[in-house]
Amino acid sequence: MRYVWICFLVLAALLVGYFAGTSRPASAPGPSQQSNLPTHQVALVTGTRPTPDSVVAFAMRQLGTNYCYAGSTPATGFDCSGFVQYVFQEFRVAMPHSTALLIAVGRPVTREQARRGDIVVFTGTAPGAATPGHAGIVVSEPGQPLKFIHSSSARRESGVKISQVEGTDYERRFMQVRRVL
Repeated sequence: MRYVWICFLVLAALLVGYFAGTSRPASAPGPSQQSNLPTHQVALVTGTRPTPDSVVAFAMRQLGTNYCYAGSTPATGFDCSGFVQYVFQEFRVAMPHSTALLIAVGRPVTREQARRGDIVVFTGTAPGAATPGHAGIVVSEPGQPLKFIHSSSARRESGVKISQVEGTDYERRFMQVRRVL
C-alpha cells in the first residue's frame, strides 16, 4: 500500500508541475530567473499581500473544528494539509492538499527564523519515519518557543488546536519550516 501512495504522490507532483509550467504567461520570467521566488505565488487580494497576522487570525477562527481524514472544510472537518490549504486558500495562496507536497512550497527557513504564517512540516508518527506526515501554521514569533496551529488526529484532543514543538514529540519529528508569505 505504501508503494501505491508513493506512486500516487509522484504522479500528482508531476501533474502539478506540468500544469503550473504550462499556465505561465508568455511575459513571465523563465525558471532560471525564479530561483529565489516561492514555488506557489501569492495572488493579490484588494491590491495588497496577505499579512502573516491576517493568516494566523483566520486560522485561529478554526480552533476546535473536528479532525476528518481528507477533510478540507470547517463543515466536514480538516486533516492537517486540508487545514493548511483551507487557511491559505482564503488569501488566494495555492497550497496542495498533501503534506508530502507541502515540504516543497515557498522557501525553507531555519527553525530559529520561523515566524507567524510560516508552514511547519513534521514526519509521520512512526519511529524512524523520514517522510513528511504532518503540517501546521506557525503562530509564534522568532525567539519564542515554536508554536503552531494544526488539525490533529490525536486520540486525545483531536481537531484544530495549538501545539508546541519544544519538549514534545514534535521536536523529534520536526523536518522543516517553509516561508510562503
